[in-house]
Amino acid sequence: MNPATYVGNLKLLFNEYRNDEEAQAMSKYMRNLFLFYGIKKPQREMLTKSFWQKEGLPNANQLSILSLLLWQEPERELHYFALDTIQRLEKQLPISFYETLEQMIINRSWWDSVDYIASIVGKYFQRYPELIPVVPSGWINSDNIWLQRVAILFQLKYKAKTNTAILFSYILQQAHSKEFFIQKAMGWALREYSKTDAKTVIDFVKTEDLPSLTKREALKWLENQSFLSH
Repeated sequence: MNPATYVGNLKLLFNEYRNDEEAQAMSKYMRNLFLFYGIKKPQREMLTKSFWQKEGLPNANQLSILSLLLWQEPERELHYFALDTIQRLEKQLPISFYETLEQMIINRSWWDSVDYIASIVGKYFQRYPELIPVVPSGWINSDNIWLQRVAILFQLKYKAKTNTAILFSYILQQAHSKEFFIQKAMGWALREYSKTDAKTVIDFVKTEDLPSLTKREALKWLENQSFLSH
């Protein structure tokens, strides 16, 4: 498989289903940060599966090149295709693939791609736990809010396997951040973990000096479950 040819064939397919009216609306929803073909998610997923069946899936060695080629394209659906393909091949990702994921986090960045990558990263680090003390710690200490957000969110689905020392340490490192996407991520991570260990989250939120938004987001699920008296 030639990655450039593969991308070219995909672009031809997506262009056949271009919808300019939908594209304009989708771009507006994303604050005009990206161009779109105007292909809604259900149709895009159907086209993606049919394309995989016809063209095949890349192997692990081709995946990094292909993903970064797609990431250079202006249309957001091509970025989603890259992430769908990575997720499809997640059990084959080599240990060095975090370098590719990092490039995808810091380029063409917005919450939609970054949060998708965070979910991929979560499973990836479960396969390569030896990377956890090294890679996300570098991300949380970077000056890039999207790397910071992924470091905070990668354990989102870990439940009882969550390393709370890491999670709480990362949150405290960013506790004075003014960035909306960081404050929101910290609250989201705490809210998810509160479903596993309510008391620990309550104690942490009440003890530490966290942004108001983070506290509200962290306790939202507990309040709905009547864990809190106020």
